Amino acid sequence: MDLESGRPRHEQISDWLREHIEQGTYEIDEKLPSEKELGERFDVSRVTVRRALQTLESEDYIYRRQGLGSFVQERRAAQGLVRLTDFAQDMAQAGLEASSKVAHHAPETAPPDVAVHLADESKVMRLDRVRLGDRQPIAFDRTWLPMFYAQLLEGHDLEHETIYHILETEYDIPVLRGQYRITAANAGAAVAEPLGVDEGQALLLIERLSLTEGEKRVYFQRRYYRSDRVAYELELARDSPEHGSGEHGMPLRDFEPVFETDDDV
Repeated sequence: MDLESGRPRHEQISDWLREHIEQGTYEIDEKLPSEKELGERFDVSRVTVRRALQTLESEDYIYRRQGLGSFVQERRAAQGLVRLTDFAQDMAQAGLEASSKVAHHAPETAPPDVAVHLADESKVMRLDRVRLGDRQPIAFDRTWLPMFYAQLLEGHDLEHETIYHILETEYDIPVLRGQYRITAANAGAAVAEPLGVDEGQALLLIERLSLTEGEKRVYFQRRYYRSDRVAYELELARDSPEHGSGEHGMPLRDFEPVFETDDDV
């Protein structure tokens, strides 16, 4: 590659490497050419190469190991949580193919800490699913539904259809609102195995109560995200000086989970 005149050389080198990583020329965890090799290839100093690599590292395209070199990082794709979406929409926005594996689907007596979210419904359907993005485990969902909504899901392919989609398209029951609680949890045996992580590993836990018209409770869900494959990015908008910050603080502009998968480069 001949470097163009008029643009900083380190930017052109980072552009070239970024393009080849995105095209899959360099795969995840593959070692990149050394600083010396890149310097000789582009006829630039190691300082220039180092600046290009620092740019890619800050963008999460690569990671570096002291004494070993630079390696391709799992790439992240973002989508928004500010809008109420289902898993398939999240994955589509992130550029990933969504699918699920049903691990459990049977009626049970609602645990007390679940019943309180479902207006004290005693008999519920519990649905456990491993959620996949590009065939890689990203999350484990445990969902409890009142039997009225659970029976509407019978006969549907819950490995490829979402609850939102079934209720809205088949029965004209829109999910209008969600209440979220985000915290941390350690992976128990029932969650660790399907997610492919060690028991006790830290996970990101999101509890969600979904509601339809008339404040009717459609389901309560606990989603356990692999903490190495999702993080949340928060953006706040500051009010203009003449209006002040307001008594409720800075308004939320965007709140996005950022996903990683083994195939996303």
